[in-house]
Amino acid sequence: MPGENLTRSEAQERRAIVDTKAYDVTLDLTRGAEVFRSRSVVHFTATEGASTFIDLIAREVHEITLNGRTIDASAYADSRIALDELAADNELVIEADCLYTNTGEGLHRFVDPVDDEVYLYSQFEVPDSRRMFAVFEQPDLKAEFTFTVTAPAHWKVVSNSPTPDPIPAGEGVATWAFEATPKMSSYITALIAGPYESTHSELTNADGRVIPLGIFARKSLWQYMDADYIFDKTREGFAYYAEKFDYPYPFAKYDQLFVPEFNAGAMENIGAVTFTETYVFRSKVTDAIKERRVVTILHELAHMWFGDLVTMKWWNDLWLNESFAEWASTIATAEATEWKAAWTTFNAMEKTWAYRQDQLPSTHPIVAEINDLEDVQVNFDGITYAKGGSVLKQLTAWVGIEEFFAGVAAYFKKHAYSNTELSDLLVELEAASGRDLSTWSKKWLETAGVNTLSPVVDTDVDGKITRFAITQTAPADYPTIRPHRLGVGFYDLVDGALTRSHYLELDVDGDRTDVPELKGRKRPDLVLLNDNDLAYAKIRLDEVSLRTAIEHLSDISDPLARSLVWGAAWDQTRDAETAATDYIELVLGNIGNETESTTVRTTLAQVQQAANTYVAPEARDAARARVADGVWELAQAAAAGSDNQLQFAQALASSASTPEQVERARQLRDGEIVLDGLEIDTDLSWQLLVALAAGGVVDEAAIDAALAEDNTAKGGEFAAQARAALPGREAKQKAWDSLVERSDLPNTIVRSAAAGLTHPATISDLTAFVPQYFDRISSIWESRTFQIADYLATGLYPSGLANHDLRDATRAWLSANPDAAPALRRTVAESLAVVERALAAQERDAE
Repeated sequence: MPGENLTRSEAQERRAIVDTKAYDVTLDLTRGAEVFRSRSVVHFTATEGASTFIDLIAREVHEITLNGRTIDASAYADSRIALDELAADNELVIEADCLYTNTGEGLHRFVDPVDDEVYLYSQFEVPDSRRMFAVFEQPDLKAEFTFTVTAPAHWKVVSNSPTPDPIPAGEGVATWAFEATPKMSSYITALIAGPYESTHSELTNADGRVIPLGIFARKSLWQYMDADYIFDKTREGFAYYAEKFDYPYPFAKYDQLFVPEFNAGAMENIGAVTFTETYVFRSKVTDAIKERRVVTILHELAHMWFGDLVTMKWWNDLWLNESFAEWASTIATAEATEWKAAWTTFNAMEKTWAYRQDQLPSTHPIVAEINDLEDVQVNFDGITYAKGGSVLKQLTAWVGIEEFFAGVAAYFKKHAYSNTELSDLLVELEAASGRDLSTWSKKWLETAGVNTLSPVVDTDVDGKITRFAITQTAPADYPTIRPHRLGVGFYDLVDGALTRSHYLELDVDGDRTDVPELKGRKRPDLVLLNDNDLAYAKIRLDEVSLRTAIEHLSDISDPLARSLVWGAAWDQTRDAETAATDYIELVLGNIGNETESTTVRTTLAQVQQAANTYVAPEARDAARARVADGVWELAQAAAAGSDNQLQFAQALASSASTPEQVERARQLRDGEIVLDGLEIDTDLSWQLLVALAAGGVVDEAAIDAALAEDNTAKGGEFAAQARAALPGREAKQKAWDSLVERSDLPNTIVRSAAAGLTHPATISDLTAFVPQYFDRISSIWESRTFQIADYLATGLYPSGLANHDLRDATRAWLSANPDAAPALRRTVAESLAVVERALAAQERDAE
């Protein structure tokens, strides 16, 4: 991002000079497909006589006027406009032509292939409101924003304030003049415009105000929108948060908009939350996806308090937004909706993500050191979201949930519409709980790394425990030993069920914690540390417990306990302590009876990773075949129409590797094989077609034919993935060139094509592309927007090769490019760590 970065020190210096009051932003969206006119009138105070700059990314600047004084357009350079000789009170006018994007950054423009209608939406986090209007782009310069938008008259136009009636502005054109927003940060301003369909409702807020609710989606997707259900979950979230936060929803309305080609799950724009269209279900989806949508809805709603009402001063406290929203949305899902097992889902997905991220070389404290914008853009990761949420769950167990909510409520009341740091929150939590949190903060929020907890169990000849202890270790690079509040569960086989026979909750600290309370008890069949999942730590199963798990994991009655055992077995496999081949047998022998959809989803992804990269190279083909055959057997045995049946069928599509398995996928897709209750709907048909493409049994003509039948945005993404999955050097070079040599592909096509290019069934074809990757990655990073550069740096890396040659080439690039962009070096270093871990697992599997 040449010229587009902003350092923390620059932001601090600017904040010391400037205080923003209000923006009046006028946008003309009727100037064609490439640009729109943007006029910003900015009112701000400043240190008299000082100099600073304002941010803007534009094609052309037409006017710059400061306090009536014209500034030459040459003051605009490298996304900044220099402002000199400031007054105490200032009015700045900047008019420019800004560019629409197709990268999901700034003001994104999408043309629906179904009906050629144009849809726009904004995505500004972290630094992209400057792509739509001139702005002091940093979170602690809050202001009121007034938007006036001219657009085609048949469009709907949505922003943070309630949508006004449009005023005719010429033939087929209208203007929407929105009221000023409350004081807010620029990255959560929003504009969504186009011929969206919508439906509306309302609720009575805790303070008695009537809050209008809206749900929006493209016309061609509207038939699939289950708006009533989304309204129901929204109401449940409103009621839960209003009670627990003791602070009513603070804004004027709440719209939820499902928009095309979105880069993330959702974005918490005040009163105008945008969501990925993945959450509009045009085909049957798993319960895991359904539950994830509910969690996402409540995550974004939680942000109206955490992040929007109260915002971090700088991005090192991003966790004050994301960790809290992650925790709050999970507890709200579990306590306010029908998804009562949300904490099991959290363990299976979020904590697995957190543990993985926390063992990469790029791990960082939850309160991270953020030097500039590039730092923060790569910090939307498993530490900031999932580890932070996990640690907050542990904190609530330590201080008490009621005391925790009381501290949060006081925090909102004291800091509403302002900016905060970590210390501001800790003050309120300490006051509410009576606990000193300084040591806790240093060990949990200000240090990196994950601890490992292991049981030590000694017994006598009668099988009674003579000593029980819990050991704690930490990685050498991050040696912090932390306090944990956790449960210890004893599980015994009784009438074919593995049921908890004893539970003890205790505090663990230091290298070893003896547990005398368990002395004299009969040794159980399975010892489960961190039962109930209070702590954030990897856990180990002792030999007896691991053997019990392999034979009886599916017989554990409690789904959260099963999830913890699944996670422990996976961690031991990733850490090369147990063989990947054994993990494959554990999964295939037990996953068929798993009842929790997200546990099934994550475990199926993990078993495929084990077969693809963790098994010894000489056994890899057999392992991949074993997994694909195994999931097919599970699909056949699953209940008709069940969630598991769908997941196993999808796993067949992603794991098929032998000619026989690819033929089975073809027969399933074409209806020659029928599983009772399984519908080969549009999305599953595409998933199977990708498998056929990777297997080399269909060509581009077949993919084109499928796209002609499903000429939609989603169909285009699947088609791009299928084309890139085709085997052979020529097909791979064509896919590679489409991504590397062209710069006009939209974000979702880039992401889909990269996934196809690195398909496990054709990964060996990428050996020849390793030199190309390292020859081009620096220029790609420098020439593309952050989002596209990140997709390519991550997506084109052939980690599935998982061999010594790739490891050595990656190390050589890192050694030869010490001055490459830090965010790029982080991405490549993370990829190297994945390969090094795979190589260690392969060595263990070969023993």
